[in-house]
Amino acid sequence: MFDFVRKHTKILMVVMFLLIIPAFVLVGVDGYQRMNAAGTSVAKVGSRTITQAQWDAAHKYEVDRMRASMPGLDSKLLESPQARYDTLERLVREAVLEEALSDSHLNVSDARLAKELQQNPTIAALRKPDGQLDMERYRALVASQGLTPDGFEARMRHDLSLRQVQGGVVNSAFAPQGVANMALNAFFERRDVQIARFKPADFEDKVKLTDSDIDAYYQANSAMFQAAETVDIEYLVLNLDAVKKTISVSEADLRTYFEQNAARTDAKEERRASHILINAPKDMKAAERQKAKEVAQQLLLKVTEKPDTFAATATKFSQDPGSAAKGGDLEFFGRGAMVKPFEDAVYAMRKGEISQLVESDFGYHIIKLTDIKTAPKPTFESERAKLESELKNQQAQRKFAEVAETFSNGAYEQSDTLKPLAERLKLDIQTAKGVQRKPAPGTTGALANAKLLEALFAADALEKKHNTEVVETASNELVTARVSVHTPARTQPLADVKAQVKARLLASRSSEMAKAEGTARLAAWKASADTAALKESVLVSRERGQAITGTLLNALMGADTQTLPAWVGVDLGAQGYVVARINKVLPRSEPEAAAAAQERTQFTQWLASAEAQAYLELLKARFKVQIKVQRPDPGAAAADNNS
Repeated sequence: MFDFVRKHTKILMVVMFLLIIPAFVLVGVDGYQRMNAAGTSVAKVGSRTITQAQWDAAHKYEVDRMRASMPGLDSKLLESPQARYDTLERLVREAVLEEALSDSHLNVSDARLAKELQQNPTIAALRKPDGQLDMERYRALVASQGLTPDGFEARMRHDLSLRQVQGGVVNSAFAPQGVANMALNAFFERRDVQIARFKPADFEDKVKLTDSDIDAYYQANSAMFQAAETVDIEYLVLNLDAVKKTISVSEADLRTYFEQNAARTDAKEERRASHILINAPKDMKAAERQKAKEVAQQLLLKVTEKPDTFAATATKFSQDPGSAAKGGDLEFFGRGAMVKPFEDAVYAMRKGEISQLVESDFGYHIIKLTDIKTAPKPTFESERAKLESELKNQQAQRKFAEVAETFSNGAYEQSDTLKPLAERLKLDIQTAKGVQRKPAPGTTGALANAKLLEALFAADALEKKHNTEVVETASNELVTARVSVHTPARTQPLADVKAQVKARLLASRSSEMAKAEGTARLAAWKASADTAALKESVLVSRERGQAITGTLLNALMGADTQTLPAWVGVDLGAQGYVVARINKVLPRSEPEAAAAAQERTQFTQWLASAEAQAYLELLKARFKVQIKVQRPDPGAAAADNNS
């Protein structure tokens, strides 16, 4: 073998040349660089390395999951630098726990795994009337997740092992009643205050601006008045709607589909209920879960005695953020929409009835059934439009992958035009003018996607006017675009932005005058309190429903009150300046028994969370965590959102 290589070296060199050069032609140097970049390390945790490719894949999974659960969510939030960094931090946290798990040699016994499987409500629903698990349905369930029963149980065992890493810290968190009361009483104490506001608007008439002032401000702050770099573009969007336009469904197919789905289209009874939830997740310590149950029992007694107070009680005490503000109302829902214990209780109740405590994986529910409705049995004609849409959607889902490949190849093969691809796939070429590197406020759809905008402003797209790479801007949505006109960033002439310059300068000067007046009054009133012109006193606290919130509230509640009265000056920027006098410090209002118990439970959960976070930071130091990507600047993100 080696003799053959030595004797035919030149021939082998030619063969290798013929193999390597086509690879470079097809992939290109950039392709190899991208492949190398995908393996770039973005974080290191002990012996584990997190690569750029792993980060990208994890964030794509997270974005798809969020889009599926909340279709109306602004895509800008999902693709922001902060959102991507949050995903990286989650990967780091998981890697830290994996390292700790490996280091501690923690295991989960078969008995512990069996108990967890028995308590899983999804698996419990698969049991037959005799209590035996329906193995056929169980295999189908785990197969829908791409797993075998053994794989599913191995993953669950691993998840339980990971929980043990922080479980010892979280489950041992304990807040004595005295400590909890001291902290909560201090946090919710009340303060009697009088304030005087100095608003910039009250000083605008006193500001005198000359043309030289405006010109000087413009020269000093010219960066504020730049016209952003923009591009005019044309682009193609391939999504399920576009594919559906090419699909036609016959009458026979529709009738067959209707008959096959007759059971699904039968009239369904829906019920409307309100509930009060006291959080008690299944991994909560038994003692804390018992406290939560006692809180729920007290609330149950209250609403049973006075049913008319159910909505008000839910608003005040329910820990379900989605329904508490609506008096606990969950609106109409059918079977399968709620967890099984909740559903079973609702469908066993009469209208207007209030349930006993219902325990689920979320905690303890008190349920009131408010309405019941049954829709009339649908006919083929009444369901026709819906059935046609569903059938087209199913066929489009199956066809999308095939069309997506054609779309991607076409955008690359004819990179200087979109017209042939549009004609081939019957897509409309869309246009947009004045597109910037960051999406304008209120922008939705493809042009709000950060990756597409990044591709549009890449050198290949700007200089050579080539089609961008195909970008996935949403689930089952691909976009390619090309730049038709590029306008570089430039400072706008003063004549064009004079009104903006004047408005900014006026706001700046009036804010300065408001602050100067406020600080002068503060000094004078401290020296001579009798001269203070303050409004009538009000009680402020951190309890809900306060008129004073935010920065001002934090300043008032954080002020040193060892000597009373205490004076505070608060600069609110564009909102002006506030001078406040704190006259008294009063204890918090005595909470109801149910509220007090709920607060102590919440305080213990906060303490457990803080201790878990502290332990995680300790583990990060132990395993020498390195995140090689700079954390996004929150201020810059806020500025981008407001620009």
